[in-house]
Amino acid sequence: MAQTKSDPNYKVIAENRRARFDYAIEDDVECGIMLEGSEVKALREGGTNIAESYAAVEDGELWLVNSYVPPYSQAKMFKHEERRRRKLLVSRKQLSDMWNATQRKGMTLVPIVMYFNHKGRAKLKIGIAKGKKAHDKREAQAKRDWSRQKSRLMKDHG
Repeated sequence: MAQTKSDPNYKVIAENRRARFDYAIEDDVECGIMLEGSEVKALREGGTNIAESYAAVEDGELWLVNSYVPPYSQAKMFKHEERRRRKLLVSRKQLSDMWNATQRKGMTLVPIVMYFNHKGRAKLKIGIAKGKKAHDKREAQAKRDWSRQKSRLMKDHG
């Protein structure tokens, strides 16, 4: 995310930290999200979870499935469903690319981060990813451990 920290509207709502550990992300796409009124207020309060969610192309539309948006405490009559399917907004070309990746190449669509952009609009970054095998995860962990150990040695002796 190449946004500046001084931007008052930019705010990370939810992050899927396990996505980069469990999947090899080849490409990412920024999507808009169709939300109900109380959902936007609930997102601003926090407590949203996208860790167990995934995106799917169904009937020519892109959907976010199993994401959790907590209920908004001030909404009395017009409450939203917490785990409802939410429609994601992308261009037709991006949608066809995602469909091709999931159908032909065996990829999956993984939500990486949900945030408010500089205009204050809720956005979702989706990664087009391939699942890692256990040995790939061990290899990535070993590489991470090695770089940490190397940086500690440089600090101690540098």
